[in-house]
Amino acid sequence: MGLLRSFWLLMLAVLLAGPAQAQFKAVPTLTAHVTDEAGMLDATQRQRLEAVLAEQEAKSGNQIAVLLVKSTEPEAIEQYGIRVADAWKLGRKGVDDGVLLIVARDNPSSLRRLRIEAGRGVQGVLTDAQSKRILQDVIAPHFRQNHYYEGLVAGVGAIATVLNREPFPAPAPQVAPTAGNAGEQGGGIGMFGILMLVFGFMLVRSIFKPRRSRLSRGGWGSGATGFILGNILSNAGRGGGFGGFSGGGGGFGGGGGFSGGGGSFDGGGASGDW
Repeated sequence: MGLLRSFWLLMLAVLLAGPAQAQFKAVPTLTAHVTDEAGMLDATQRQRLEAVLAEQEAKSGNQIAVLLVKSTEPEAIEQYGIRVADAWKLGRKGVDDGVLLIVARDNPSSLRRLRIEAGRGVQGVLTDAQSKRILQDVIAPHFRQNHYYEGLVAGVGAIATVLNREPFPAPAPQVAPTAGNAGEQGGGIGMFGILMLVFGFMLVRSIFKPRRSRLSRGGWGSGATGFILGNILSNAGRGGGFGGFSGGGGGFGGGGGFSGGGGSFDGGGASGDW
């Protein structure tokens, strides 16, 4: 009799939870490094940011993805973020080197509008404190001026710079360039190299300074960050390519789609606002 009662109580709980669960925002299908459901980027900006993230994956193996949504209501961004991370499985299986940057543009402040979800394998270097600093000192100052593209470029560059301080396993070998594009890929250090040089310099210069000093003297949160990187991306785009961009890391391959590599998350990261 007690077992039957427990069964019906469980069924009642499931039925009551059903309507509430149905109201939750659906997790979008992962098809690219950048998913913009809020219309915060134009097509050119999205393509350039996609190229930077694809090259980061090709060079390092790490998977960084950006998700832009209008709102996560009724969930806080933390709950929504872990649902997305569980579904997308960014990062390599066993390495768990995925990172998810979420922006919920229209969320109320109580639910937060910025979130970095850090995979299990990157939390030793991309700590909760580091994630918080990137949100507050890098992304938020640009977003407060409605400079979303600049903030995102600066944010993913800062994330990549931090990740590259950790010796993760090398990515899978890439397909050798064909004769038709060997010349393009052989010249220069590529977009990834430029980004790493810029952010490596800024990180070394600012990471050990007090927060007030870092912000006032042009650290991660300065307006120059987005301006410099935005111009680098713009010039690279006008030049007909992205230097050393190969677009073949992990589950990404040209126009063939993108998928997570089986990485796992446990709620590590940080939330913020602007």
